[in-house]
Order: sequence, then C-alpha cells, then structure tokens
Amino acid sequence: MANNRKARHDYVVEDVYEAGLVLVGTEVKSLRAGRVTLNEGFGSVTDGEAWLEHVHIPEYAQGTWTNHEPRRKRKMLLHKEQIAEIAEATRERGKTIVPLSLYFLDGRVKVEIAVARGKRDYDKRQSLREQQDSREAARAMSHREHR
Repeated sequence: MANNRKARHDYVVEDVYEAGLVLVGTEVKSLRAGRVTLNEGFGSVTDGEAWLEHVHIPEYAQGTWTNHEPRRKRKMLLHKEQIAEIAEATRERGKTIVPLSLYFLDGRVKVEIAVARGKRDYDKRQSLREQQDSREAARAMSHREHR
C-alpha cells in the first residue's frame, strides 16, 4: 500500500518488526484507496504502549462528521516483549523507530517498523557510491555476456 523509500536512505536499519494498527473505519477506507504518506512518520513508546505518529492518512472523501483526523497518533499492536525490546533500543542515543511500509495482511492493516540509527551525510554518499558501483559492475558483466 505504501513504502517509505527514504527510510533506508536516511537510516541504518537494525531491527525490523511487524505491528498491527488500531484504526477507525474511515482510515481503513482511505487506506484501501491507497492514500497514505509515511515520510514524516516515526514511532514512540510511552507507558508500555507503542505509538505511530505523524503518518498522514487523508480524510475519506465520502466521510461525514465521523471522519478521522489525518495526523493523529495511532496505537501499534505488539507483544509486550517486543515493546520492551524497542523501548530499550531507542533509549540509546541516535536510535529511533521508523515506519518502513504499510500493507494489508488477511484484511488487517499492518505496519513494518524498524529500530534505526540516522545516517550522516558521508554515510549516505558512501552507500550511494556502493550502489552505483554495483550497478556498473552488473552492467559490465551483462554487457560481457552478450558478446
């Protein structure tokens, strides 16, 4: 449904978790229409509960006064042990919870989140250089095979 492509560019992904989301009806209908933005989203753990914040799910076009708030906090459904692991990992300086993708699984909305460390500019340049080098090597190999 939605992927956060910038997340893997801006962060070094360490641990990945799959969580359910507590949503209202108009949010699900808006998601089925494929309208969601994960770019500015992040996760937090407070009082033993995991929350997904700043994910933009626009209001449902055919909704009435029951429509949802587009950027509200949404509760993530995880096991207690997973929440404890995530809370412990994010206490470390420089680590955060980043949503990677949002999708339907057996009719339920799932979010793939990651505990990640922010990359510095030189790390981003280095990873781009590595991608470009591997692409050029693959291109050279395929060109050599066609001869």
